[in-house]
Amino acid sequence: MRTCIIAISNLLFMLNQENILVFGELLLRFSSTEDQFISKNHTVSLFPGGSEANVSASLGQWGIPCAYVSCVPENALAANALQSLADLGVNTNKTLLQGSRMGLYFLLSANGLTSGEVVYDRKYSSFSTLLPGVINWDEVLEGHTWFHWTALTPALNENMAAVCKEALQAARKKGLKISVDLNYRSRLWDYGKQPIAVMPELVQYCDVIMGNIWAVNKMLGIPVDENLNRQTTVDTYTVHASASAKAVFAAFPQCKHIAYTFRFMDNPRHNLFYGTYHNAEGDYRSAVLETNEVVDRIGSGDAFMAGLIYGLTSSTNGQEIIDKATSSGYRKLFVKGDFGDGAI
Repeated sequence: MRTCIIAISNLLFMLNQENILVFGELLLRFSSTEDQFISKNHTVSLFPGGSEANVSASLGQWGIPCAYVSCVPENALAANALQSLADLGVNTNKTLLQGSRMGLYFLLSANGLTSGEVVYDRKYSSFSTLLPGVINWDEVLEGHTWFHWTALTPALNENMAAVCKEALQAARKKGLKISVDLNYRSRLWDYGKQPIAVMPELVQYCDVIMGNIWAVNKMLGIPVDENLNRQTTVDTYTVHASASAKAVFAAFPQCKHIAYTFRFMDNPRHNLFYGTYHNAEGDYRSAVLETNEVVDRIGSGDAFMAGLIYGLTSSTNGQEIIDKATSSGYRKLFVKGDFGDGAI
């Protein structure tokens, strides 16, 4: 019976399928299970990753037509990373091959289970040195119905913010749906501009906004109660999420869908995870999911974003949409590496 239901669901989805283009930097992640980055035990693992690549990896595994556009050097390491996406069903043919290095990040502790132990090495990468006018967006966007990007790209430098703007203008002109993940990394915004000076101009083009109540405050200037904390109840957070979403809708009239994650960690193995979804019809909240068996929390927000896209392209039921997004994000907690395994 379950197989039959899944088959029918997939058939209905295929009748109105989107074709998604994801834009962002393909990264390499070095993870150490030691308590120092350099250790005599040499226990380091290498994973392909990056927020946008993580989203495309999930979409590809679900059979959703998806292409990934980035910029990497023409070498064996980059080719291997691109192939890891292609193996999951992602079209990487639109990625530019130029420059001399990939962006890296180094993660300390067992599978990234503690917070704050991250070192980025993304300056002067092939992607971060892209200039406006290099990508022919009219050509790259051809055949696609949906464009996804994240706040990580304009965080890199002023030129990348300009590249995002030209991509968004081209996508809007072509009538594509546009989604953004407002993932905030304070260590990336180091070129003299704060997110609030950059992001509103870019987010105005978006139909779908994903983030959390703190990110929309930091990036879009949406008010948030400073007294909210780990002890705040789920019901109270839900009320604040609804108020925040209403303010976003008022400030960004192009936006039709908003989703927020609520993720709390009491110890390295623990995670409490739920989400809210908001549209013109109402406000919806997922079940509260909790575990003390986290394997790797990196990429769980990206899996949520992918699940949100999947939900929006396969259902008009608000509860189904947030349940798919939250389930996808939660299940990523049990998968090693940046990419999810397609479970939802």
